[in-house]
Amino acid sequence: MKPSSSALLLLALASALAAPASAADKPSPAVELARQLNQAFIEVADKASASVVVLRIAHKPGYQSPEEEANPLWEMVPKEFRKQLEDQMERRRQRRQRSSEPVFDGQGSGVVIREDGYILTNRHVVDGAEKIKVKFKDGKEYDAEIKGVDALSDIAVIKVNAKGLPAAKLADSDKTRVGEFAIAIGAPFDLDYSVTFGHVSAKGRSRIIPNFVGGNRMDQDFIQTDANINPGNSGGPLVNINGEVIGINTLIRGMSTGIGFAIPSNLAKKVSDHLIAEGKYARLWLGVEVAPIGETEFKNLARGASEGLVVSLIVRDGPATGSDLRPADIITSVDGKAVKQVQDLRNEVRSKKPGQPITLDVVRNGKKLQVKLTPGEMPEDAVLARRYPPPELIENPTGLTVRPVSPELAEKFGFTQTQGLVVMEVENDSPADVKGIRRGDVITEIDHKPVKTLKDFGNALKSGDIKKGVAVSYVSRGATRAEVLKDSSK
Repeated sequence: MKPSSSALLLLALASALAAPASAADKPSPAVELARQLNQAFIEVADKASASVVVLRIAHKPGYQSPEEEANPLWEMVPKEFRKQLEDQMERRRQRRQRSSEPVFDGQGSGVVIREDGYILTNRHVVDGAEKIKVKFKDGKEYDAEIKGVDALSDIAVIKVNAKGLPAAKLADSDKTRVGEFAIAIGAPFDLDYSVTFGHVSAKGRSRIIPNFVGGNRMDQDFIQTDANINPGNSGGPLVNINGEVIGINTLIRGMSTGIGFAIPSNLAKKVSDHLIAEGKYARLWLGVEVAPIGETEFKNLARGASEGLVVSLIVRDGPATGSDLRPADIITSVDGKAVKQVQDLRNEVRSKKPGQPITLDVVRNGKKLQVKLTPGEMPEDAVLARRYPPPELIENPTGLTVRPVSPELAEKFGFTQTQGLVVMEVENDSPADVKGIRRGDVITEIDHKPVKTLKDFGNALKSGDIKKGVAVSYVSRGATRAEVLKDSSK
């Protein structure tokens, strides 16, 4: 009996299914490697996300976020973007005013660092918080309290009442290498547990925040990454391919630029350990302001040193006061370790124990000498920039950081003016620096219009044309002066 055609078809199909796959059906080694890498990313994201939390913040009545405060540079934000932000901020203010209950109008991210409820985040995320809600990936939500904040590093530690939490492992960020994979996890734009992938673009970025908004006061460098970071990612982790935290996402340069910055995990751990144990992080300092030789007017005058840090200011009553250190000295090393950048000096001083003296190798007028002094604890009033700028960083064309005249500042700098704006910082090589305007001078007019407030300052800069030049009248050491500040950069 002959089998039917349908039976023959079934037999052929069964044979085909049973037969081993041909060589053409097998993935190539390259495809198989890509699949393994794909699986690795999936596993890292799944593992690391378990330790990530989403923070919702209800601010205290009357709280103003950094972008809501009077800021002389606010008017320089592009009109379209500024209008959107202004509308958003107005809606927030109205909600706070109408509601008798806490209004949760802020959001950020965090990462669990101890199984008994300690969570690491950014200081600017929880700044001004009246209530904090912490949500885990499994949906559980807890109230949190702030255990400590550190303004200069932008680190904060909060705590929830829970045990057995999945704590993240903090990597040794000193061993992180440029080019390795970097994965950011957080809640950008209210999109919880978003995962973005990229690389470590650079390390040791220490001049991210301009001096005029307090960048010269920050005692850290940053890890740069091209993993997308957006508002809401702040406080969340940047992890490596092993799922270990290499940094805490903190800043972005522009929107959708692929340039983000994270606080290195080693610094985050050191600061958070102190915040948990003591409620604060006491940092040591010398009480000096310095800059690399090549970035100062001394670059063509320095003798006996091609690299090092020029002392531009010795703070009154600081640790260096009364020592043999002098302005214009060039610091070349600390306890035998070379210092070429400001961060090098900060790192060396920060590594010492309280009360431990140090030896500075110094070049003065071409002669080498050693200066011994003991670093002291930095006082809180040395932290001039207590808030951070909006993620969109804006450059100040004049190079001036100013504050309204006050009796305290008049006493500090020794002037008698009762109105005007005190120069707190001058950007190196800026138009103001070129014209010799210095810290402690008092700006009284811009383009012949009196300036008494930060708003006056911002409006004057907006209406003027720094490319053509703006006229600045100021008082310096009792003498009234006038200069034209002009930005000649292209």
